[in-house]
Amino acid sequence: MKLIKSLTLAAFMAASTAPVAFADAKHGSDHSGMDHSNMTMDAEQMEGAVHTKAVVNSIGEGTANVSHDPIPEIGWPAMTMDLPLLEGSQTMGDVNAGDSVTLMLVKGDDGLYAIGAMMPN
Repeated sequence: MKLIKSLTLAAFMAASTAPVAFADAKHGSDHSGMDHSNMTMDAEQMEGAVHTKAVVNSIGEGTANVSHDPIPEIGWPAMTMDLPLLEGSQTMGDVNAGDSVTLMLVKGDDGLYAIGAMMPN
């Protein structure tokens, strides 16, 4: 199972750095340079995580306002919205308002999605 997750991650990283449009990918357990050990999500949440490209409009206390691409896996069109940041969410590098990022969204027990990680594009 860990090998499958690692292969999924490799595919995600290749897709996110390719010069063609990014297709959302499922998240593996090991994200290059991102430590998930202190994230407050279980294996089921990690398995169900989705990724999308977005522009960060603002980051506040425990929330981020983003304009994201469509997320077909969960039926979301492109939109601008406030999303909560999970406790222990990870950010690779500095992320500021106006930055393009790839978001990892995780579905909580309440059925709502939150940002588990952000990676600058």
